[in-house]
Amino acid sequence: MIYVFLANGFEEVEALTPVDLLRRAERQVQLVGVGGKTITGSHGIKVECDITANEIVLGGDLEMIVLPGGMPGTLNLEKSEAVQTAVDFCYDRGIFIGAICAAPSILGHKGLLNGRNAIAYPGFEGQLAGATICEHSVVQDEFIITAQGAGAAVPFGLKLAEVLCGADKPRALAASICYPEH
Repeated sequence: MIYVFLANGFEEVEALTPVDLLRRAERQVQLVGVGGKTITGSHGIKVECDITANEIVLGGDLEMIVLPGGMPGTLNLEKSEAVQTAVDFCYDRGIFIGAICAAPSILGHKGLLNGRNAIAYPGFEGQLAGATICEHSVVQDEFIITAQGAGAAVPFGLKLAEVLCGADKPRALAASICYPEH
């Protein structure tokens, strides 16, 4: 199971592109609404989530959580006790955590990027406490995958598919969507 957390003000491209790619990779993905089942993105797009944050089940078949950026979506995610609990649960067990745009700041504020390579939206680097800031649009350091912003949504989604499905999957996905970079 992959949980993609959405809070009001999330960046639509950063959330839905990875969801689309992970579902094309035949992974089980649930959109998790923080604050309700219908969540409104930063550009006014309403998304009906599969479950609310109160309904998540940590453990069992959980293989990844994903935190999209956007403002004030990132701030709303960070305020959520359910999101904080899920991040801690995954971090303590080495379960994959993906965060894009401003959302890596949530990990940085918790000290989870200390000594790790990471990236975030330009201007958020100072909130990645102790991280080595990389010049790539997507950065993997063990089980933490960070990405720069909406323009990195496809490579981010492909990286998430790669860590769960192996190196052949992102190549096939990229070809299926006519993405030229792979």
